[in-house]
Amino acid sequence: MGIRVLKAGMLTTVQDLGRNGYQSQGFSVAGVMDVRSFKIANLLLDNPENEAVLEFTLIGPTLQFTSDTIIAITGGDFQPTVNGEPAPMYTALYMKRGDILKFGSARTGSRGYIAFSSYLDIPVVMGSRCTNLKSKIGGYKGRKLKDEDYIGFRIKRRYLPYFLSRKLDLDEFDEEEVTLRVVMGPQDDMFTKQGIHTLLSETYTVTSDFDRMGCRLEGPFIASKNGSDIISDGIAFGSIQVPAHGKPIVLLADRQTTGGYAKIATVASVDIPKLVQRKTDHKIRFQAITVEEAQKLYLEEEEQYVAMRSQIHTPCKEVLDCRLVAKRISKLFA
Repeated sequence: MGIRVLKAGMLTTVQDLGRNGYQSQGFSVAGVMDVRSFKIANLLLDNPENEAVLEFTLIGPTLQFTSDTIIAITGGDFQPTVNGEPAPMYTALYMKRGDILKFGSARTGSRGYIAFSSYLDIPVVMGSRCTNLKSKIGGYKGRKLKDEDYIGFRIKRRYLPYFLSRKLDLDEFDEEEVTLRVVMGPQDDMFTKQGIHTLLSETYTVTSDFDRMGCRLEGPFIASKNGSDIISDGIAFGSIQVPAHGKPIVLLADRQTTGGYAKIATVASVDIPKLVQRKTDHKIRFQAITVEEAQKLYLEEEEQYVAMRSQIHTPCKEVLDCRLVAKRISKLFA
């Protein structure tokens, strides 16, 4: 009862929201890159918010199901098919035993997610099921998936109410230029006024040096006052480091726990999905906001999740129409 990996794709791992509480011992948080797509995938199936999913990058996997279950696919468009036929995204999808789910390369975005109603049978390590590739702990044997791997399910869960209503609008991720809102600091005082102006007014380009640890950007030099070396301190998801070469590096899910370069700003959490779904040569601009504005954006996104949950728990028009017809028929034969 589970899934067999026929082809693993470029980088497919088990992820959740990360392994919190261990950075002081040197363990990075890890977890999903695109938290929004992850949460929507689980929301579509009424899964616990932190239930583990499969995350894949640039080229998706091919999976065979050994039992019936329900899945949801979110993130970039990897052109999924089931038994050779196009499969919908951002909707609950019933998979039967023997079905083959196949993904191609990313048409839009760069990372995709699959949630499972039957829950992946992955052990909890230090409070999380996520894969930490550098430490080789968690997930499936502490590594990315390989061809012929097999992951079982923890429960049998093959029914969800309001099944036809479990669909949401797609996130297209098709922009080639995005603006990321950032909170300045904590070491922005180490940069000149011109350096800060450069960050907030110029356009930067995503380079091929882009993985789960971070994204190196190419663009105009960001000037510091007296260099950017600092005594190492903690790094948050979305921190923007500026080493001596003056080019920004945005640190992501598998970032190191501490770093010795000044951090000029931090990307607002709601905008990190915009970055992690970009591809090489896509353009990035930065816009400064306050902490209070970032908090407001976060709360607005939480309200969006509540609205999504309400939407999928409301019978869809087709169901309501069928109920109306049935009611009218029953009156005719009453």
